[in-house]
Amino acid sequence: MSAVNDSKFTHTVFLLTGIPGLEDGHHWISIPFCFIYVISILGNAIILFIIKTDSSLHEPMYIFLSMLAITDLGLSIATLPTTLGLFLFNSREITLKACFAQLFFIHASECIESSMLLLMAFDRFIAIRAPLRYASILSLPGIPKMGLVCVLSRMAVIIPLPFLLKRFPYCRANVLSHSYCLHQDIMKLACSDITVNIIYGLFAKLLTMGLDLLFILLSYVMILKTVLSIASPSQVFRALNTCVSHLCAVLLFYTPQIGLSMIHRFGNNSSHLLQNLLGYMSLLVPPLMNPIVYSVKSKHLRARIINMFVK
Repeated sequence: MSAVNDSKFTHTVFLLTGIPGLEDGHHWISIPFCFIYVISILGNAIILFIIKTDSSLHEPMYIFLSMLAITDLGLSIATLPTTLGLFLFNSREITLKACFAQLFFIHASECIESSMLLLMAFDRFIAIRAPLRYASILSLPGIPKMGLVCVLSRMAVIIPLPFLLKRFPYCRANVLSHSYCLHQDIMKLACSDITVNIIYGLFAKLLTMGLDLLFILLSYVMILKTVLSIASPSQVFRALNTCVSHLCAVLLFYTPQIGLSMIHRFGNNSSHLLQNLLGYMSLLVPPLMNPIVYSVKSKHLRARIINMFVK
């Protein structure tokens, strides 16, 4: 411990926590976690490799998918060291600096993934609402710029979080609720007034994921309105079928995020096991399932993957 002002003390390390009540079975629990991480990293890496090497997939929809895969890789890598370190080797300690760095990458990756889902919703909106202007609106040179703007804007919103936490002394219990660091988890251990952190954390969530989800919902309202105006049922089905993969990705990402946010804001008496499960779902399920969903639903991508493994 190191001394701080007014004879207070701050912890030099935090202690990570696995799944409450199942500590004796952490070695067994590490097996599915290892499996999830391996599939997530390999799946997203394969998606990236195929899109990069196959020129026929150099289209806006697949470029946005490659951006989503990069984000999923970042999210998996951000949580992998501490999660597997805890479940495999019972390595619970993490320094303050490492914890602040991890929470930055976790929250930034989540916000960037939300923005990628918004860009993909915009892609589907233009493809269905204005197909004749699709190539001019979503030009190949402009797509990387759109992605860069989303990444930089999200990182600018998340950068203050570790600095807001760094100014606090942590003289209470230094045990975290998860096997990784989150802003809302760490700020509860501070010995000072955390009102600013609560307000800014809520502001950052609403400004990024909240607005993204609102615009995604609005885009699908407009898509549905356009599709319902089509006379032929087969055309309606074909148009909606192009959105199934994206809708699955949106549900996989936002459902646990909303549940976890509600618990952290209003569920002080909720089960710690439920918090842990929702936390792992929000961080592990999207990187695991997104490559699977898109590979199953995209005929072109599925064919390339099969050809790669057959060769």
